[in-house]
Amino acid sequence: QVQLVESGGGLVQPGGSLRLSCAVSGINVSSNPMGWYRLAPGNRRELVAGITSYGRTNYLDSVKGRFTISRDNAKNTVYLQMTDLKPEDTAVYYCNIRYRDRWGQGTQVTVSS
Repeated sequence: QVQLVESGGGLVQPGGSLRLSCAVSGINVSSNPMGWYRLAPGNRRELVAGITSYGRTNYLDSVKGRFTISRDNAKNTVYLQMTDLKPEDTAVYYCNIRYRDRWGQGTQVTVSS
């Protein structure tokens, strides 16, 4: 049974950093495309960062150069390192297998002074 549990969110000041973690069970992150998402206008989940099974990454334009997605195959965990955070980054962040239509609780990121 696939389980994905996000953690690492919190309250940070603009310009600060956070690292989100996604502990995965039931599938191998090394063999599946993974992504981090957040809610966009229209209450739709927006892909913030993705990583393929080959290790290629892609990012939402607004986070390029600030966010980095990575994985630790031994821990079966996916990370999102967020730096230079901005108020517009405030959202609930979700991790998932790409194209999967089931979601967990996510983790709240709030960027505010």
